[in-house]
Amino acid sequence: MGRSDLSLAEAIAEQVHPALPEDPAVFAERLQLFPSGCLLLAGDSVCSGYAIAHPWRLSRPPPLNTILGQLPDGADTFFLHDLALLPAARGAGYAGIAVRLLAQRARAMGLDAMSLVAAGTSHAFWRHIGFRPLELDGVADAAVATYGASARAMVWRF
Repeated sequence: MGRSDLSLAEAIAEQVHPALPEDPAVFAERLQLFPSGCLLLAGDSVCSGYAIAHPWRLSRPPPLNTILGQLPDGADTFFLHDLALLPAARGAGYAGIAVRLLAQRARAMGLDAMSLVAAGTSHAFWRHIGFRPLELDGVADAAVATYGASARAMVWRF
Protein backbone atom coordinates (compact mmCIF):
# COMPACT_ATOMS: atom_id res chain seq x y z
CA MET A 1 0.00 0.00 0.00
CA GLY A 2 1.24 3.46 -0.85
CA ARG A 3 -0.01 6.94 -0.01
CA SER A 4 -1.97 7.08 -3.26
CA ASP A 5 -3.87 3.95 -2.14
CA LEU A 6 -5.16 5.37 1.12
CA SER A 7 -8.45 6.56 -0.34
CA LEU A 8 -9.07 3.03 -1.70
CA ALA A 9 -8.50 1.49 1.73
CA GLU A 10 -10.72 4.10 3.37
CA ALA A 11 -13.53 3.38 0.89
CA ILE A 12 -13.28 -0.35 1.63
CA ALA A 13 -13.36 0.34 5.36
CA GLU A 14 -16.52 2.41 4.97
CA GLN A 15 -18.20 -0.51 3.19
CA VAL A 16 -16.91 -3.32 5.40
CA HIS A 17 -16.99 -1.58 8.80
CA PRO A 18 -19.75 1.08 8.58
CA ALA A 19 -20.43 0.88 12.33
CA LEU A 20 -16.73 1.29 13.21
CA PRO A 21 -15.58 4.38 11.30
CA GLU A 22 -12.02 5.64 11.46
CA ASP A 23 -10.60 8.98 10.45
CA PRO A 24 -8.44 9.06 7.28
CA ALA A 25 -5.59 10.33 9.47
CA VAL A 26 -5.50 6.94 11.23
CA PHE A 27 -4.85 5.12 7.94
CA ALA A 28 -2.24 7.67 6.90
CA GLU A 29 -0.43 7.45 10.21
CA ARG A 30 -0.27 3.65 10.21
CA LEU A 31 1.20 3.73 6.70
CA GLN A 32 3.73 6.38 7.74
CA LEU A 33 4.72 4.57 10.96
CA PHE A 34 5.04 1.07 9.50
CA PRO A 35 4.66 0.84 5.70
CA SER A 36 5.65 -2.83 5.49
CA GLY A 37 2.60 -3.71 7.60
CA CYS A 38 0.17 -2.10 5.13
CA LEU A 39 -1.03 -4.40 2.36
CA LEU A 40 -3.48 -3.84 -0.46
CA LEU A 41 -5.34 -6.55 -2.38
CA ALA A 42 -5.61 -5.27 -5.92
CA GLY A 43 -5.99 -6.90 -9.29
CA ASP A 44 -7.51 -6.10 -12.66
CA SER A 45 -7.51 -2.42 -11.61
CA VAL A 46 -9.90 -3.21 -8.75
CA CYS A 47 -8.96 -2.88 -5.10
CA SER A 48 -10.87 -5.37 -3.00
CA GLY A 49 -9.13 -5.47 0.36
CA TYR A 50 -6.39 -4.32 2.68
CA ALA A 51 -4.56 -5.23 5.87
CA ILE A 52 -2.84 -2.92 8.33
CA ALA A 53 -0.53 -4.17 11.08
CA HIS A 54 2.32 -2.81 13.17
CA PRO A 55 4.51 -3.67 16.16
CA TRP A 56 2.81 -2.99 19.50
CA ARG A 57 2.42 -4.07 23.13
CA LEU A 58 0.37 -7.22 23.66
CA SER A 59 -1.12 -6.07 26.94
CA ARG A 60 -2.28 -2.68 25.60
CA PRO A 61 -4.21 -2.84 22.30
CA PRO A 62 -4.75 0.66 20.93
CA PRO A 63 -8.29 2.04 21.01
CA LEU A 64 -10.11 2.23 17.70
CA ASN A 65 -9.74 5.44 15.69
CA THR A 66 -6.69 6.59 17.64
CA ILE A 67 -3.55 8.34 16.46
CA LEU A 68 -0.59 6.46 17.94
CA GLY A 69 2.08 9.14 17.70
CA GLN A 70 4.83 6.55 17.51
CA LEU A 71 5.43 2.83 17.75
CA PRO A 72 6.45 1.64 21.24
CA ASP A 73 9.94 0.58 22.22
CA GLY A 74 10.04 -3.05 23.23
CA ALA A 75 7.08 -4.16 21.14
CA ASP A 76 6.13 -7.77 21.88
CA THR A 77 3.39 -8.37 19.31
CA PHE A 78 2.47 -7.55 15.75
CA PHE A 79 -0.92 -5.88 16.12
CA LEU A 80 -3.31 -6.53 13.24
CA HIS A 81 -5.18 -3.24 13.23
CA ASP A 82 -7.51 -4.26 10.44
CA LEU A 83 -8.05 -6.74 7.67
CA ALA A 84 -10.97 -5.89 5.40
CA LEU A 85 -12.15 -7.64 2.25
CA LEU A 86 -15.06 -6.67 0.06
CA PRO A 87 -17.68 -9.45 -0.24
CA ALA A 88 -16.54 -10.44 -3.75
CA ALA A 89 -13.03 -11.20 -2.43
CA ARG A 90 -14.11 -13.33 0.53
CA GLY A 91 -13.77 -17.09 0.53
CA ALA A 92 -10.79 -17.13 -1.84
CA GLY A 93 -8.14 -17.45 0.89
CA TYR A 94 -6.88 -13.87 0.70
CA ALA A 95 -7.30 -13.25 4.44
CA GLY A 96 -5.17 -16.27 5.28
CA ILE A 97 -2.52 -15.21 2.77
CA ALA A 98 -2.38 -11.72 4.28
CA VAL A 99 -2.14 -13.07 7.83
CA ARG A 100 0.66 -15.48 6.88
CA LEU A 101 2.57 -12.72 5.10
CA LEU A 102 2.23 -10.43 8.10
CA ALA A 103 3.26 -13.27 10.44
CA GLN A 104 6.44 -13.75 8.37
CA ARG A 105 7.20 -10.05 8.78
CA ALA A 106 6.58 -10.31 12.52
CA ARG A 107 8.90 -13.30 12.85
CA ALA A 108 11.60 -11.49 10.85
CA MET A 109 11.41 -8.74 13.48
CA GLY A 110 11.86 -11.28 16.27
CA LEU A 111 8.23 -11.15 17.40
CA ASP A 112 6.54 -14.40 18.38
CA ALA A 113 2.91 -13.25 18.46
CA MET A 114 0.29 -11.46 16.44
CA SER A 115 -2.68 -9.88 18.18
CA LEU A 116 -5.90 -8.15 17.22
CA VAL A 117 -9.27 -7.04 18.46
CA ALA A 118 -11.99 -9.17 16.86
CA ALA A 119 -15.03 -6.98 16.27
CA GLY A 120 -18.60 -7.98 15.56
CA THR A 121 -19.01 -11.66 14.76
CA SER A 122 -15.46 -12.25 13.51
CA HIS A 123 -14.28 -14.26 16.56
CA ALA A 124 -14.92 -17.64 14.91
CA PHE A 125 -13.04 -16.61 11.77
CA TRP A 126 -9.97 -15.53 13.75
CA ARG A 127 -10.12 -18.66 15.91
CA HIS A 128 -10.11 -20.77 12.72
CA ILE A 129 -6.90 -19.03 11.60
CA GLY A 130 -5.21 -19.75 14.95
CA PHE A 131 -5.98 -16.80 17.20
CA ARG A 132 -7.12 -17.44 20.78
CA PRO A 133 -8.87 -15.17 23.31
CA LEU A 134 -6.52 -12.93 25.29
CA GLU A 135 -7.35 -11.91 28.85
CA LEU A 136 -6.47 -8.29 29.63
CA ASP A 137 -6.76 -5.94 32.57
CA GLY A 138 -9.43 -3.25 32.98
CA VAL A 139 -7.44 -0.50 31.26
CA ALA A 140 -6.90 -2.64 28.17
CA ASP A 141 -10.50 -3.85 28.29
CA ALA A 142 -11.64 -0.22 27.92
CA ALA A 143 -9.57 0.07 24.73
CA VAL A 144 -11.08 -3.17 23.38
CA ALA A 145 -14.60 -1.84 24.09
CA THR A 146 -14.04 0.96 21.55
CA TYR A 147 -14.33 -1.74 18.84
CA GLY A 148 -17.92 -2.54 19.88
CA ALA A 149 -19.81 -4.36 22.60
CA SER A 150 -18.90 -7.86 21.38
CA ALA A 151 -15.23 -7.08 20.64
CA ARG A 152 -12.61 -9.41 22.04
CA ALA A 153 -8.82 -9.26 22.22
CA MET A 154 -7.15 -12.27 20.61
CA VAL A 155 -3.59 -13.51 20.16
CA TRP A 156 -1.82 -16.00 17.90
CA ARG A 157 1.50 -17.19 19.27
CA PHE A 158 3.85 -18.56 16.62
